[in-house]
Amino acid sequence: MSLEIRCCDLNVEAAVRDRYSAAAYQAEAALCCPVSYDRKFLEIIPSDILERDYGCGDPSKHVRAGETVLDLGSGGGKICYIAAQVVGAAGRVIGVDCNDEMLNLARKYQGVVGDRLGFHNVEFRKGKIQDLKLDLERLEKHLIENPVRSSSDWLRAEEYANSLRVSAPLIADNSVDVVVSNCVLNLVRSEDRRQLFAEIFRVLKPGGRAVISDIVSSDDVPFELQADAKLWSGCISGAFREDRFLVAFESAGFHGVEILERQVEPWTTIGPLEFRSLTLRAFKPQPVTASDFRHAVVYRGPWKRVTTDFRQELVRGEQVDVREAEFAMLAQSPYRDQLVLLPNANVEVGAAPSGSMFVSLNLAPEAGGCCSPGSKCC
Repeated sequence: MSLEIRCCDLNVEAAVRDRYSAAAYQAEAALCCPVSYDRKFLEIIPSDILERDYGCGDPSKHVRAGETVLDLGSGGGKICYIAAQVVGAAGRVIGVDCNDEMLNLARKYQGVVGDRLGFHNVEFRKGKIQDLKLDLERLEKHLIENPVRSSSDWLRAEEYANSLRVSAPLIADNSVDVVVSNCVLNLVRSEDRRQLFAEIFRVLKPGGRAVISDIVSSDDVPFELQADAKLWSGCISGAFREDRFLVAFESAGFHGVEILERQVEPWTTIGPLEFRSLTLRAFKPQPVTASDFRHAVVYRGPWKRVTTDFRQELVRGEQVDVREAEFAMLAQSPYRDQLVLLPNANVEVGAAPSGSMFVSLNLAPEAGGCCSPGSKCC
């Protein structure tokens, strides 16, 4: 599965930066599509921020009290300030953006919003969402003190950036309960997208989740549209093909990928292509260790049979034996409502039962084959 679309001469990052820098000063209605938010969360947010909201969904609806939330491409801070109210004083919200003008807008009202809320649980950091290890403000400080005047200086600056990624990452490994993003992933250039999904996976805690709203297309975006700076910065040219958007999360290691919301009517069309907003949720697996098969599950239906992300077919009404760690995962969202959970089922302890759903947690076939070890499918 390829995350990349055809290359062109367009400088994607410059096109996005310039348009959103301007949009931080002057609201632009054409950027992404209108979204309705719960008005009770908007009352404490200044109008400057509300007027410069360029999203296509509301992933903040899917965060919970006490969580640590990371907003990728946080812009003026609207989703962060909504999420701050949901997670409460015990929670924490981090917004990441690389656009100075948008960061300035978001930070301008941090104190005001915190005072109105009664606690201060939001911060904004400068970084690229496809490189969440590099703290760009720390790097900028170093470059001011150590200007780049030669190729040797540039190499030393690059070495310093790499050291920052290791010693002081912008977002640490396994540190976030939920990653949200609102119409931003499509703005990342195609060659960085595999790293983008890997970074989302890296920063999430085991069992954490990504809730992403973005624009998807009904088919591949043709080359001539990809080369249009206005269409790319307008969330069109870089749109993921809908089916590949979901597969991208699976390929990065996520499980339980599901569509939470999908526009029925397209936001816009260009020729036969339809572009619409989609919100999905995907989970980072808990670590699974070898243990005895002591539990079981039964698929409730309504389908006669389903195939899991783990390449196991579940037949409605049939019992399947699982390990303790896997059972704990299935007892959580998004699986639990689909299954009858049978803790401490009368299962023979020892070798894995032939019907086990989780002999392996590999989420994609190994290169060169689709069969599991020891199977007779090939």
